[in-house]
Amino acid sequence: MVDDINEVLRKAPLFEALDEEDTAALRSSVNEVRLGRGQTLFNEGDEGDRLYVILSGKVKLTRTAVDGRENLLGVLGPGEMFGELSLFDPRPRTASAVAVTDSVLAGLGHDDLRPFLSIRSQVSLQLLKALAERLRRTNDVMADLVFTDVPGRVAKALLELAEKFGKEGDDGLHVHHDLTQEELAQLVGASRETVNKALAEFALRGWLRIEAKAVVLLDVERMRRRAR
Repeated sequence: MVDDINEVLRKAPLFEALDEEDTAALRSSVNEVRLGRGQTLFNEGDEGDRLYVILSGKVKLTRTAVDGRENLLGVLGPGEMFGELSLFDPRPRTASAVAVTDSVLAGLGHDDLRPFLSIRSQVSLQLLKALAERLRRTNDVMADLVFTDVPGRVAKALLELAEKFGKEGDDGLHVHHDLTQEELAQLVGASRETVNKALAEFALRGWLRIEAKAVVLLDVERMRRRAR
């Protein structure tokens, strides 16, 4: 297991609701899953029988259109959970999960978790809260696609990535998102050319510096204003 697994798991909504004894009991059912960069954990349409907590690395969730185009739903990092939807609605997976970087996950089967849902109401409430937050984010994304221009969506996406992966440096906030230009465009819901134009404009204004699969935010407040 990765170092400080308990600290990482405590960040997940599921484990936040458990005391030390219950956490230890549930931990005994956790399986470690290691993925190499670009490796698929599961595909959209697969049977869902477990949820996952990211211990290290980054995982992207995607959906594919009939014509083959890919939509990047989100990029998750350590402490974040996914795959819980099938716990309440045991139908095929609604998205694919692919490792953006080498990653280590904690997998927990639904059959191991269901007993806790029946005797620990706070666990169910925490999971429902996580689902509600995901629905709220989906609503925000839909609204942004209608009401916010591409540069605004790019600024918002970078700020959200900064909240998860940003590290303060002497020269600004370093955001190693590890996404290709195409993946960043998928996340924003725009063409790669339009997103690159927005990034170039931000760089010209001195708000950020573009690096390989990363950006350095030089003026976070200006980016926040542009994201509104």
